[in-house]
Order: sequence, then structure tokens, then C-alpha cells
Amino acid sequence: MKLSTAIAAILPLSAAAFAPASFHATKSKTSLNLRPIASNNESVTSTTTLNALTTTELPDKLYIPQGKEVPKVLGGLKIGTRKLCVVTGASSGLGLNASASLAKTGRHFVVMACRDVEKGKRVAKEKGLPEGSYTVMKLELASLQSVRDFIANLKAFKSARPLNNLICNAAVYRPTDPEPAWTDDGFEMSMGVNHLSHFLLVNLLLKDMQKAKDPRVCIVGSITGNSNTVGGGLVYPRADLGNLSGFEAGAKNPIAMADGKPFFGAKAYKDSKVCNMMTVSQLHDRYHEKTGITFSSMYPGCIADTNLFREKRSWFRKGFPWFMKYVTGGYVGMEEAGDRLAQVIDDPQCKKSNVYWSWNGGAKQVGRWSSDGKPKGAGGSGGEIFENEQSDAVTDPVTAEKMWITSVKAVGLTEMEMV
Repeated sequence: MKLSTAIAAILPLSAAAFAPASFHATKSKTSLNLRPIASNNESVTSTTTLNALTTTELPDKLYIPQGKEVPKVLGGLKIGTRKLCVVTGASSGLGLNASASLAKTGRHFVVMACRDVEKGKRVAKEKGLPEGSYTVMKLELASLQSVRDFIANLKAFKSARPLNNLICNAAVYRPTDPEPAWTDDGFEMSMGVNHLSHFLLVNLLLKDMQKAKDPRVCIVGSITGNSNTVGGGLVYPRADLGNLSGFEAGAKNPIAMADGKPFFGAKAYKDSKVCNMMTVSQLHDRYHEKTGITFSSMYPGCIADTNLFREKRSWFRKGFPWFMKYVTGGYVGMEEAGDRLAQVIDDPQCKKSNVYWSWNGGAKQVGRWSSDGKPKGAGGSGGEIFENEQSDAVTDPVTAEKMWITSVKAVGLTEMEMV
């Protein structure tokens, strides 16, 4: 069997390998132990408020505004002279490792934006982030209201000082779901979390970021959204936004796909990453010259031993990292991937805007054999950073413009809120 045939056969089984570390969000009915509102001698907390709600008052939501996080204050004293950086999806995987890499430089104070604040605090300590180099804030990307509440809390924390850097990393990947899951706002979960909430987050922070020195925004991309790569071209299904008829129709339940076609979980993820990378180009074209903000995307490599595969059979969990290391050459470890993402934010050579950063060949081919026994040139471990090329589908200006206009409408951005 030819090598290319073998690769094409195994890759569809593991398309998730080309995705960044992700979380799986599901909606379930909430069971509450109801008790009366606190008496005069009790402190009223967000938990107390939630416990006081009746079942009819508590909709099937992932984010409850009545129980939103209490704002942190006096962050300026903690931040000091360091640059302030927000990282979404920072409680695991790529986001956690990038946060650690930035915090340990001593040049960055990191706001870890997480769904689960307590988990974020725990893993930050376990990962060894220096004390006083970070804080954890609530951000549920399956809710546009949570995005707005997070920004309000961020502004209260940092006060007048501007945000320097923003990393949009969090992602949902649901390739095996037979039916779509929906965000609180009625968007298909992958598109809502990966693209639309990040789209709102970035746009609402631009006015603040333009006041900073060397401000940068990085939205994590993926080779699965680029048809000119092994993962994007060989692994079915390919990303395809079509004419964005689903977006034009509002992109809300029961419309699950950007192209208006029936739900396909693996494609929904890929389409969302195309939108991510298109957003970077649109941000650059519209705002780079006006604001001085550097807008970029990146592909960290295939993190084949991530917890994303925890539900796979043991033979797959053991064999797939080996396959990506020694056959395709696309494997990269979690810490190295985190360092790569941090580099895009911290390295002076990454100040150029509208660039899709990659390393070691960018996964456009199967790796070439080398003397150390590890294939080179497929985007895996090692190699130098370089400006990669995106596929024609990603760089299509007409579709990108349409994506931008329909996304603005979908998330409810107003002219007053935009730069």
C-alpha cells in the first residue's frame, strides 16, 4: 500500500487531531436545591441567588446572568508594568500552556478566560504559573451575554490601562454528534463558540486595545480549514461556507450550518475555523492602519496526545501520537504548541499584521525523513516560524466580506460599539 493511501485511510478517523485543544459543551437540565432568600444575617452571594430561582425561572441555559461573576478590582496593582493579555480557553491544552509560557517570561500578566473558574485556578497552580502573574475570570463562550459580562469585569479589573494582547483560542469540536447542540443564543455550538462569540469579543475590545503599545490579536486557526494542507485537503469533509445562506438566514436554530445545509459536526468545526481566519484578514483590512493593532492567526501543529482523544480506544490513544510523529511528521507536544502561540504574541518578529504563522513546513505535505528519525516539514515539532499561505477559500474577499457583515448582524454589534 502506498504511503499516501495509508494516510488518507487513517486521517478521517482522527480529523480532530488537527484541532486545537477544545472543550465539549452540552446543555442539560439543572437540578436545584431550593431554599429561601438569605436572611438578614446571611451574606447574599451569586450561589444564593441561583438557589433561590424556581425551575420555571431557570431556563435551559449554559450561562445564568443572575449568577455572573463578581468583578475583580485594583488589578492595576497586580499587573504593574507588564503587558496585559487575555487568553480564552485557558484552563486546558493549548490555552493553558500558552498562558504559562507568557506568564513565565515576566513580561506578561495573563487573564485566563475560562468556563470553569475553579478549574482554571487549580490548573494554573498545577502548571506552575508564577504567583501574581495571572488571574482567572469567567467566560462562557456559548453565551453572548457572558462575553459582554466578561468585558465589563475585565474593564473593572484593569481600570484605565489598556489591554495589550488578546488570544482567541477556545474551541468546540463535536464531529460525532448526530444532531446539533445550540448555544444560549440559538447558534450551532461549534460556530457559536469558535467564531461568533470570539467575533463579538474582539470587536468590543478594539477601542480599548488601540490605546496600548504594540497591541496584538491572535485568533488560533487550523489546517482543517485550509484545503491546501494534508489535514484540510485529504480529510473528509472539506470546509465550505458555500454562499453563506445559513448566515444570511440568521444562523440560528434550526439553521445549523453556515451554508444552510443539514448538520455535519466535523464540517461545522472546519467552517468555524475558516471564519476565524477570514476574521483576521477582515480585521486587518478594516482596522490595522487605523488602530495599529497587529492581527494574526497561527497553526500550532498536531497535538495528537491531547485529552481530546480521551474517549477513543486505548490502541488509538497509544498509536496515533506515534503515527503523527514518525509517519506524517505533524506531531507537536502540548508545551511546544503553547510556546508557539505565545511567540506570536511576544516575539518582535511577529509584529507584522495579517499573517498566518506556522512552523516546520506548515503541514502542506507529509514529512520528509531525516537522520534523527523524525520526519520534517509537516508542521510538527521543531523548525522555524514562517509566514504560511492560506487556501483560496480562506482568502476569498467576497465571501470574507459577506461573512463579516452577517456576523456583525448575528451577534448584535452596533455602530457605536465598533471602532
